[in-house]
Amino acid sequence: MNVFPLLTVLILLPLAGSVAAPAFSRKPAACRAFALALTLAQLVFLLAVIPWAGMPGTVVLREDLAWIPSLGARYSLAMDGISYLLVLLTSFLGVLAVLVSWREIRSRIAAHYASLLLVQATAMGIFLARDLLLFALFWELQLVPVFFLIAVWGHEARRRAAFKFFLFSIAGGLLMLLAVIGLYVAHGVATGTYTFALTDLLASPTSPFLQGWLFAGFLLGFAVKTPIIPLHIWLPDAHTQAPTAGSLFLAGVLLKTGSYGLLRFGLPLFPHAAAQAAPLLIVLGLAALIYGAWVCFAQTDVKRLVAFSSIGHMGLILLGLTVWNEISLQGSVLQMVNHALTTGALFIMVGMLSERTGTRDLTDLGGLWQRIPLFSSFFLLFCLAAAGLPGLNNFVGELLILVGSFEQHPAAACIGFAGAVLILGYILRLVQATLFGLSGAREDLADLTPREAAIVAPLAGAVLFLGLAPSPVLDLLREPVQALLAQWGG
Repeated sequence: MNVFPLLTVLILLPLAGSVAAPAFSRKPAACRAFALALTLAQLVFLLAVIPWAGMPGTVVLREDLAWIPSLGARYSLAMDGISYLLVLLTSFLGVLAVLVSWREIRSRIAAHYASLLLVQATAMGIFLARDLLLFALFWELQLVPVFFLIAVWGHEARRRAAFKFFLFSIAGGLLMLLAVIGLYVAHGVATGTYTFALTDLLASPTSPFLQGWLFAGFLLGFAVKTPIIPLHIWLPDAHTQAPTAGSLFLAGVLLKTGSYGLLRFGLPLFPHAAAQAAPLLIVLGLAALIYGAWVCFAQTDVKRLVAFSSIGHMGLILLGLTVWNEISLQGSVLQMVNHALTTGALFIMVGMLSERTGTRDLTDLGGLWQRIPLFSSFFLLFCLAAAGLPGLNNFVGELLILVGSFEQHPAAACIGFAGAVLILGYILRLVQATLFGLSGAREDLADLTPREAAIVAPLAGAVLFLGLAPSPVLDLLREPVQALLAQWGG
């Protein structure tokens, strides 16, 4: 256990900010500055202090204290390379969420920033928890701020979308909680030790029969958030109705909690059941990839198109996780980050475009390249990244997933490649309709402001860095991925 509770600071910093934000309810400018300063401080902490303490490998930072001794529950946090990467991503997106809300949110400003900070705090807990009860607590808490982000600051049909998101998520979360309790009891009966500690539960797998039922509970909980077809139907409405910061967190953080939960808990805890379910999960991942891309061709709302594209990208990640070898797992984790950056960037730019034109309809847009060239250049970059252009971030993640999949499931990899071609098709349609089509009704459009440029420039830098020099990130993932493979006997 590290001497100073660095991991606890990562959770408490945004949590304390969420509690303190309402004090600025009558000072909107001060509230924005406070939220920005706090999220920047956390990002600097992650970039400077954590590497100084020791760049995460398999596990470099750990905090473990008694929490509820009578139940065998512990306050157990740990950080390896996978956790570090996702926590860093969450912190980076937290800064951007504050900036994109600067002008868009004009009512209940303090409550909005409190909600953003609470989403960040709960996500940190999810990515760091190594006790199943603690993980479930953060998992359920995250629903509350996301619900209010959609229901209070969303668009016209925000309440319907918020309740749909909440009902799907709470149902999946309750099934997962039942499976957690079932695993706790089964482990206690078999070993005489009742515990929620991940390391102890991994050391004593349950019987194959029980694994099937327990894995189903975990899988359904994670499937809602990932989302896995057919439990995806909450996603397009939630994305479409959420404010820009809400869509950014949905795409960049919330969906990643589902795939991360499957990677960290679902698959390693139930290796026999996971192996039995692998063919079904591969089919569902490929179905999501093809379905998400195909439905995008029918969309005229740009934000809804980007929302449906997330289903396809997450389907490819599911394929990589299910194949479960070193190359595909590295590709899946990297693709979690890539999807968050590129899709998050597209949601941000769609929000900026909607502010300028008052519409998100493809038929009312067009000719932007001639009118707002700086905006159009960034938009084109992120579109090409989402399409998997070589030299940009998504290409590396997709290539690793498909190469890793081809080693064990050549047919699945070929279908995955066909899905990637479909992604290219709808992205080209999006680019043609917005940047190079006929000019829309409004001609007096302003190009990017300094604040907006400060938001998209770091995203563009990350897209280029991960596309041209992904080795540092892949090196960070190598040891924890190998440890996961060892847990499953891989």
